[in-house]
Amino acid sequence: MPTAVKTSRARRLPGKTVPRSLKRPKVSSPWSLRSVGGMQILELVPFKKLPWLVHGFSTRAGGSSILDSGERVLNLGFTDWDAREKVLKNRQSFQSALGARPSTLIPLKQIHSAVARFFAAPPAVSSKGLPAETAGPAQVGDASFTNARGLLLGVQTADCVPILLVDPKKRAVAAIHAGWRGTLARIALKTVGHMRMRFGSNPADILAALGPAIGGCCYEVGTELVTKFTSQFADAEEYFDELRTGEEPNPLQWLNMMPPGHQPASKNVRLDLRKANRAQLLAAGLGDTNIFASDLCTACHTGLLFSYRKEAHSSGRLLSAIGLRP
Repeated sequence: MPTAVKTSRARRLPGKTVPRSLKRPKVSSPWSLRSVGGMQILELVPFKKLPWLVHGFSTRAGGSSILDSGERVLNLGFTDWDAREKVLKNRQSFQSALGARPSTLIPLKQIHSAVARFFAAPPAVSSKGLPAETAGPAQVGDASFTNARGLLLGVQTADCVPILLVDPKKRAVAAIHAGWRGTLARIALKTVGHMRMRFGSNPADILAALGPAIGGCCYEVGTELVTKFTSQFADAEEYFDELRTGEEPNPLQWLNMMPPGHQPASKNVRLDLRKANRAQLLAAGLGDTNIFASDLCTACHTGLLFSYRKEAHSSGRLLSAIGLRP
């Protein structure tokens, strides 16, 4: 018999309020922003043309969660500052807004990996109706795929790249969470491979939607990532604003030498995760015109989206979901 789960009480974390960009960004074609029940949901027009498909990328607008500032937000992930009951209520509201209320939402316990899970049926849940991510090791991973009706696959992000895939011919879908570790491990390419093996998908038929994520304009990373990516990808130089590993010789080093312990930190570089994942999808066999990437940067547009890089522990979680209607 499932063990009853105690009601959790939200724990507020100390810290100052992070200034947010309140200016609403313009959403460019083929993307659209739909308002429903106080929420705003980002959708891809080519996906909307498939009547048997349900999908959507959440934003922070609406919801039952309340930040210290008093703002009500649609937090869709379990965080230290929010109550579990409010997150579950938000997820129900989001599903209703998608028109996917009869479907079973299947989020994963994400671990920044290249693990992809196949679902033919809903995983077990507790008597309290807690989601799959609490159910066991079968739900640990960063991508999921299915061809079963009534299952809504979901991935949570707050800067990482959410990727939704659909094969219109085989009527199969996938949801991917791609942070830098998952990208380095080729999670997008591997998930397409799973769809080929499981469903017989032709990559040329697959459509891909890359949702809001931190852009190359804001995603500063250490130079050690340049080494990691260039050792794995021949075109890695295109992912960074400049190629530096931090080990370049400095012929004039004696001119700016400082006492030990006073050397300035090495300058970071900027990584474009969406560009890296687009390259993987192309390598997997998807057509360039079948890959649609949102240009919304989570760090630039915190009035609409959550950004862990900008808001740290006070950030909520976005949810990107896709499924076949029951």
